Amino acid sequence: MKHSQDLNEDVAEVLLSEDQIRVKVTELGKRISADYAGRELTLVSVLKGSLPFMADLMRQIDLPLRIDLMEVSSYGGTATESSGLVRILKDLSAPIDGRDVLLVEDIIDTGLTLNYLLRYLRGKNPRSIKVCSLLDKPARRLVEIPIDYVGFEIPDAFVVGYGLDFGEVYRNLRFVGVLRPEAYES
Repeated sequence: MKHSQDLNEDVAEVLLSEDQIRVKVTELGKRISADYAGRELTLVSVLKGSLPFMADLMRQIDLPLRIDLMEVSSYGGTATESSGLVRILKDLSAPIDGRDVLLVEDIIDTGLTLNYLLRYLRGKNPRSIKVCSLLDKPARRLVEIPIDYVGFEIPDAFVVGYGLDFGEVYRNLRFVGVLRPEAYES
C-alpha cells in the first residue's frame, strides 16, 4: 500500500461532503429522538470505523443515552473485501438486558458482519435492537438485513474518510470519498 503524504490526493472523488454528512446526521438524530421519546437508549458503536459517526450522532440525540463499544474483525489487514469470518475483538462492557439498543455502523456492505452481530446481541436479551448506518452499499449485499436508519445509499465503490479506512489510514478525512485504485492495488 502506498498512500500520498496529502491523503486528499488519493481520493478520486468526494462522494459525500462534510456539510452533507452534518445535515444527514442532524436529521437522523432528530428521527431517533422522536422514535425513542420518553425512553433511555443505548448506542453501541462498532469500532473503529463508526466512532466519528457515533460521536456526531449522539450529540444530535435529545434523550438520556448510554454508549458502549464493540470491536469486530471481518477484514484482514489491508483487505478490501470482507472475509466473512467475524471475530469479536472487544465485547460490550455493560449488560444490555432489557434495554433499547441502537447498533451504530459506519457502512453496511455484504451484511455478513451485521447479521452476526445482531444474532449475537439478541442473545443478550435487549428490549429492542435497531440499526443505524451512515452508509448502505446494497449492490454488495449477501444477507438481507433491515436497516432502521440509513444516512446515504452509495454505489459499489471503495470508500474512505469519516471513519472509514484502508490499512488504518484515511479515517480522519472529514468527507467520504472514493479511493483511487492506485492507493490500494499493489
